[in-house]
Amino acid sequence: MRFETLADWLAWQETLHPQAIDLGLSRVSSVLERMALAKPMPLTLSVGGTNGKGSCVAMLERILREAGYRVGAYTSPHLLRYNERISVDGQPVDDARIMQAFHRIETARQDTSLSFFEFGTLAALDIFNAASLDIQILEVGLGGRLDAVNSVDADIALIASIDIDHQEWLGHTREAIGQEKAGIFRTGRPAVIADPEVPASVIRLAREQAVPLYRQGQAFGFRRTTDGWDWWNEDTRFDALPLPAIPGEHQLMNAAAVLQCLHLLPAACAVDETAIRRGLERVHLAGRFQWFAGDIPVLVDVAHNPQSVRILAEHLRRFHAGRRIQAVFAVMRDKDIPGMLQPICDVIDNWYLAPLHMPRAATPDELSGILQAAGASRVQRGFASVSAACQAARVGAQPGDLMLVFGSFFLVSDFLAQTAGQGG
Repeated sequence: MRFETLADWLAWQETLHPQAIDLGLSRVSSVLERMALAKPMPLTLSVGGTNGKGSCVAMLERILREAGYRVGAYTSPHLLRYNERISVDGQPVDDARIMQAFHRIETARQDTSLSFFEFGTLAALDIFNAASLDIQILEVGLGGRLDAVNSVDADIALIASIDIDHQEWLGHTREAIGQEKAGIFRTGRPAVIADPEVPASVIRLAREQAVPLYRQGQAFGFRRTTDGWDWWNEDTRFDALPLPAIPGEHQLMNAAAVLQCLHLLPAACAVDETAIRRGLERVHLAGRFQWFAGDIPVLVDVAHNPQSVRILAEHLRRFHAGRRIQAVFAVMRDKDIPGMLQPICDVIDNWYLAPLHMPRAATPDELSGILQAAGASRVQRGFASVSAACQAARVGAQPGDLMLVFGSFFLVSDFLAQTAGQGG
């Protein structure tokens, strides 16, 4: 085996391929063939979209496990440990199993150069192939059509939402981005769209490929009630369902699409109402509207594009109106930062810009300039670390204030590492 620790394997993978993001299926497909993994897999659900992918995967995985099925889930990125990306029956796989998969990939790839994400995708597929799964759930990393996950034919495809993000690779309009995300569709196999506003490009591609398309508000839908929610489709109805345990009103849109996916499963993988209810009540997803109680409570969210920040701002206005918000913020430079800040600037009282020591990250000085252009006046920077920025926000807070940590996964990961075990 090339390396003796998972950390060494991962460090080497980051240097192997000349580009961190290099979309295309030829490299992964060729290695899958050599690893004898190109044959039919377990029943496969592929989950794409701009936002909501992680929530949909978490709900699908938990409900299916409550129904008694053996489930593998592949997600990215991770927050605390790489192992979070690959789970079997709700548990991250251990270092040894991941390293065994990496060794098999290294042996099979020959002279094929693989990116960090491609190595991880192949490892997940190798691990799932040996795990005697009933179902595997694969989260699309970026886009859809050319993402490594799309080397596997999905039995059911789910697209959570479609909005502007990763324009450099996917295009600058919802129509262009929608077409890329719909690349996970397969002829004759069903696709579910959680986003109620479906780009025409998605509908056109589904029609051309004879993909049965199930759209929110048409083939299925939901209604919020006082204590829960109701769900319906063409032949089934569930009333008074519990709210998903992942906070946020927007999760009902995701949950409705999840239930439609479950409804489309073959009879051998049927899911009853009891499993649905238990799964919704027990699902957990770190970093999404995650709450830390205390004298100064903390809300943590990985909102890092305009759509997700709009959802976060609406949540703050609805549930925390009247509170002063102390925001710790950091984000990657390649994001639409002005578009992110526009919907939330008027909600934030004080900004604390945390440094992320990586080339892709926008510097606090850069963010300060964008914030000032957006009309924010109370902006602090110059902190040595994420921890120092968070501590300054706590010191600056008064009783009744809320501390908000949002933006990059790297920021949230750093905060969660500091407060491991304390979050709700």
